Amino acid sequence: MLPSIVRRNSLLAYFQVPRLKFLFSSSTVADTAYAGGGPFPVPLSMVEYLVNSWGLSTAEASKASKSLAHLKSTEKPDAVLKFLRSQGFNGSHLKKIAPVRTTVLCCDVDKNLAPKFRSFRNAGFSEAELVEIVASNPKIINLAVPTIFSKLQVWERLFGSRDLLIKRLKRPNIFLSYSIEKRVNPNLEFLRDGCGISEERLSLVVRKNPNFIVRKLDSLHALVSRSDELGMDRKSKMFLWTLYCLHGLKKEGFDAKCKLMMRLGWSQSDLSTAVRKAPNIFRISKVELQKKMDFLVNEGGYTPSCVAKQPMLLFFNLEKRVIPRFRLIEALKSKGLWPAKRKLLSILKLPDKKLMEKFVLPFKEKSPELLDIL
Repeated sequence: MLPSIVRRNSLLAYFQVPRLKFLFSSSTVADTAYAGGGPFPVPLSMVEYLVNSWGLSTAEASKASKSLAHLKSTEKPDAVLKFLRSQGFNGSHLKKIAPVRTTVLCCDVDKNLAPKFRSFRNAGFSEAELVEIVASNPKIINLAVPTIFSKLQVWERLFGSRDLLIKRLKRPNIFLSYSIEKRVNPNLEFLRDGCGISEERLSLVVRKNPNFIVRKLDSLHALVSRSDELGMDRKSKMFLWTLYCLHGLKKEGFDAKCKLMMRLGWSQSDLSTAVRKAPNIFRISKVELQKKMDFLVNEGGYTPSCVAKQPMLLFFNLEKRVIPRFRLIEALKSKGLWPAKRKLLSILKLPDKKLMEKFVLPFKEKSPELLDIL
């Protein structure tokens, strides 16, 4: 019992004297752990401080404390904690910040944190909005004060409204950390002047994924070149969406998808036809493309070129939608109940309820087996 009391009193004294240097719980324990080949122990008092004051789990605190080992006291972390609480941050918010940005705990409140928060406030962000944004994206605290206002102005223009910008900032992201002068503006200029895409139309893509516009310029050039290879007209409305769908797909992945299509029977012209109608075809996995093409060609009776002209056939779930509805059509045909003008694609688009009403329920008495197909 006595050791526990001594230990508690020691910790109490530690927290009451913020400039007291951190000490290992005992040199004997430290030496033993080190000699045993394990990681050198972190200061136990810092781990407990992060648990007790910042609400971290023991595991989070142990990991975070390694980058705070240089601190000689809790003076700065205490000041940061007090400041954040004064700005409206609660325990759940603090637990999101400390493990991700331990450098925040070492900030000078007056010279660093306070000016940044003022910049956001001057830009029109409310206390509640700012709390959510910082808690979701602690890296925002690293932004340089002189750039904050100008960045927010540019991104608000790109998103089209303050509300959409705030909504996106409340989700984890990295786009705000990129330079407007070195990354965003050159890309906007290239897409606008070199590709004929207005900023208004670019806004549609930025809302979906702002990281599209912060790519390296040469990488963006490469995307445009791939789109040109596919025969996409730059004046077409689908041109921008082709770039967007190719965004995130490495050159190796792009080449692999193209080669797969060729192996499955598409010509270069077929590939261009499909992409012009549905550029997001590149987002279908190779396995799924293989399975769907095999079924449509080998069982559905489609030629590869016919599938290329109706690429939407490749976007429906094979097992849950395409095969059951194809079997339904075959059953109706065998009984002379199928309207010849209806195509598989139109049937795939029908909601389940509509499909039942039009092609199953009217024939349930004569052909009750239709109910078992879907």
